[in-house]
Amino acid sequence: MKLGKDKTRQERLLVRILNRIEWIGNKLPHPITIFFWLTVITVVVSEICEKTGVSAVGEIMDTDTHLIVKKTITAVGLLNKEGMAYMLTHLVSNFTSFAPLGVVLVTMLGVGCAEGSGYMEALMKRGVAITPEQVITPMLVFLGVMSNIATDIGYVVLIPLGAMIFASYKKPPLAGLAAVFAGVSGGYSANLVIGALEPMLAGISTEAAAMVAPGYIVGAAANWYFIIVSTIIIVIIGTFVTNKIVEPRWEKAEVGKQEKVVLEDREKKALLYANSSLVLLVFLVIAFAIPKDSFLRNPETGSLINGSVLMEGLVALIALLFFVPSVIYGKVSGSLPKEKAVGELLGKNMEAMGGYIALSFMAAQFINYFNYTKLGTILALKGAALLSGSGIHGIVLMFLFILFTAALNLVMGSASAKWTVLAPVFVPMFMILGYSPELTQVAYRIGDSCTNLITPLMPYFAMTVAVAQKYEKESGIGTLIAIMLPYSICFLIGWSLLLGIWMLLGLPLGPGAPLYW
Repeated sequence: MKLGKDKTRQERLLVRILNRIEWIGNKLPHPITIFFWLTVITVVVSEICEKTGVSAVGEIMDTDTHLIVKKTITAVGLLNKEGMAYMLTHLVSNFTSFAPLGVVLVTMLGVGCAEGSGYMEALMKRGVAITPEQVITPMLVFLGVMSNIATDIGYVVLIPLGAMIFASYKKPPLAGLAAVFAGVSGGYSANLVIGALEPMLAGISTEAAAMVAPGYIVGAAANWYFIIVSTIIIVIIGTFVTNKIVEPRWEKAEVGKQEKVVLEDREKKALLYANSSLVLLVFLVIAFAIPKDSFLRNPETGSLINGSVLMEGLVALIALLFFVPSVIYGKVSGSLPKEKAVGELLGKNMEAMGGYIALSFMAAQFINYFNYTKLGTILALKGAALLSGSGIHGIVLMFLFILFTAALNLVMGSASAKWTVLAPVFVPMFMILGYSPELTQVAYRIGDSCTNLITPLMPYFAMTVAVAQKYEKESGIGTLIAIMLPYSICFLIGWSLLLGIWMLLGLPLGPGAPLYW
């Protein structure tokens, strides 16, 4: 890695620290092996915890009745008759129900065709010709943040595209990957609009608030004002870290003046036809979505976002929106002259995902075993009890809650699952201290987002490592953690400071959502 001569001593020290983190991380075994041993450790530790009676008591929301009940959560072992039966009978279902697997594979059928046909390369050439280099990084971070409204599409579509776009500008591909990953994952709780996460968390918060104030309702827009401003903050921080820390660290050569990119006449014609088909498909989706009784809407509420066919079928639509223009481009340009070429390309797309499929199998077993044993829930309740007894109040208390959530997120990934455990503990407790459920919820969301970037337990972490290996073959878990650690730290600091300023100014978090109760 080439470092500029004008680097300060502090910058060089930071690069050395990140290089050391990467070196240590990549000295670890293959990711598949790591998940195997984590699974083995979970099996053994769970049995020890069950035999020694490890448990935790807390108010927890029942996922079936949505009622808050006091429960004693006891560790469940995996080396007994029931546990071994579970491992044997769920080996296949753990794998096939692993949420990212189907999303990634179906999407890659379309995205892979866009790359293999040459359509994506032509788009990149065209984009490089008309887009100023200075706006690429903030644009990628912003698109990553906004993609959260479309559930997990940002992971499988934008992260590979971010690397490709940076490569088109002769910039380090891993920096482009990092910029998008920072927005998609680290900025998971920021957005300009209300997405599917808001009503999910608000419903849990409402149930938890009822323990103190029956009838109290936390609206889906309870954090809207705050997440709008958060979007701006995340884009600024993400751009700064990419430009000042990540990109210089991965520069192998100075980035010179971009050469003019020229498309051949046949490429221009193919691109015109392909883009026209893409516009037509998007127009058709919009036209079908407009009617109030559209099949793309939620049949009960008419919403196009919450519980709608559009959102649930978005993976299929994204794959289609990539596949059709790619085939048209390949036909016109000559890269896919016959239907057999299309079939062969689809097969190659799946061959390229072989490593990810194998990694997903082992990761799925570990995550499901960890959930089955209740170890994550016990850790959450134990930590909550420790924090609630600290006797600290005000902004400092919220900062500690953010740090606690961020740490817990390293071992318990699901945002809704964690909130189901934490909300019945912290929402009533903070209400008694005078803080609104909306404030507790927004503090939780900050901590839950910031460490998504550095935990291998995040379902799409393995996929992101696989994308990185396309550009740096020696990349591993350590590489990705070292790249994303500055984002995680800066997001945690910047976002927490934003909340502190918000509290000092006494601003509402959303429509009808005060800071204090």
